[in-house]
Amino acid sequence: MFEKSGRPGWQALVPGYNFMVWSEIVGKNKWHAAWMLFPIVNIFIYAGLCIDLVRSFGKHDFWNAALSVIAAPIFFLYLGFNGDEEYEGPIVEAEAAYMAKLEAAKKANKTIQVKRLEANNPFKKSGGREWVESIIFAVFAAAFIRMFLIEMYKIPTSSMEGSLLVGDFLCVSKAHYGIRPPMTIAMIPLLHNRIPFLNKESYLEKPRLSYRRLPNFESIDHNDPVVFNYPEGDSVIITPARTYSVYDFKRGSMPNMGDIRDKVISRPMDKMDHYIKRCIGLPGDSLQIIDRQVHINGKAVQNPDKIQFAYVVRSQSPLNLKRLQEWDVNLDDSRDPIFMLNNEQVEKIRGMGNVTVELLPQSVRPLFPYNNSQWTVDNYGPIYIPKKGATVQITIATIAPYKRIIDVYEHNDLQISDGKIYINGEESSEYTFKMDYYWMMGDNRHNSEDSRVWGYVPEDHVVGKPLFIWFSTKYGDMKNGIRWNRIFTGARKFE
Repeated sequence: MFEKSGRPGWQALVPGYNFMVWSEIVGKNKWHAAWMLFPIVNIFIYAGLCIDLVRSFGKHDFWNAALSVIAAPIFFLYLGFNGDEEYEGPIVEAEAAYMAKLEAAKKANKTIQVKRLEANNPFKKSGGREWVESIIFAVFAAAFIRMFLIEMYKIPTSSMEGSLLVGDFLCVSKAHYGIRPPMTIAMIPLLHNRIPFLNKESYLEKPRLSYRRLPNFESIDHNDPVVFNYPEGDSVIITPARTYSVYDFKRGSMPNMGDIRDKVISRPMDKMDHYIKRCIGLPGDSLQIIDRQVHINGKAVQNPDKIQFAYVVRSQSPLNLKRLQEWDVNLDDSRDPIFMLNNEQVEKIRGMGNVTVELLPQSVRPLFPYNNSQWTVDNYGPIYIPKKGATVQITIATIAPYKRIIDVYEHNDLQISDGKIYINGEESSEYTFKMDYYWMMGDNRHNSEDSRVWGYVPEDHVVGKPLFIWFSTKYGDMKNGIRWNRIFTGARKFE
């Protein structure tokens, strides 16, 4: 195509310079190609150059424009090597010349010439095509914004109550912690991982791009709410009630479904379910929970004002459930006499009279890293949160927290045999981390599946930062009403 436009063929093979020549071929200034250096913007610039190039070869219809973007290399090879296809000149200059003639005729009040020019407009689009292009552009723009800049997210569970409630709709920035370009590229726009009603995955696992992240505006800090991909969401079992991971099945923490081999769905990282939790521990921190109080590096941290725990509520008369709902007690999250409450709700209920409210003790149960430690959700750790570049000594007794990091997140071959640890075939007594990791916990501390259950969140799983609540329904259902006081409020206003 370069040669047909009068340019030497070698210019098409020089990275960077070829886009400058390409810009001139379609009639733009060569420095228009400089926009290709800007992430995200370059997608639109590239698409525009593709369409203008085929139009410079006389291909003006919708399907040729679409083909030039979707299958550029193949289509360009066809136009370049097909002897019947000829370069007609820079399309941008031709359009500019036509518009100049039309404008001059209008200014001179040459009605007949204006009508003639409009009737013979070689660039005119049909009404149907303009509608189709408008719809495609709207979908593409919305998908583009969702992929790279901002995504809407609905709080599905009560794990972050009472700060973020079931039914809150969040606007989540993907730019603050660094834009993560899509890795799964064959997908239905505007859908995350499931096709409604059909109950099928909305993407193809291949082709697939490698993980990349653009520079961030800010770093994750202690107590920041963060949206991320569910770390154990690579292999899931979907039920009408909820989605379980294969690891839930192995731990016996899901209903018995018999043979699950045909029910397991494998998901790439960027298509794993979205979770939102509060970042409690940063890379390099040491975390311990002592009697419900989180300690970081030996110091007690400040808890969210509306942190919740499980309480046993007993009353000599039936509880006024309507009053509890007025105080934002989530009855769907409670099983009388056990309620998930924050300190303010506890005091209000105690003030009802003839009511006792007592903290529900938490028993020992299997928790991450599942090495038979006698830990509870209230008394947990200490545990180290890995930091990129840090090296830890590993033995059979200490490797449990790092197994999934070494084997799954950082793609090594981990084998344990005869009391020895082998990484990529070599016996190892230490390991150096390739990524940063975070410790995430819900504010509903006694009813949250979080890092205490599935461990660390790798940096490449981070999706974005919640900015504000743009809509909120009571308990996740419009039938229950709208929480008007939460609409267009900051994501951290109610902490």
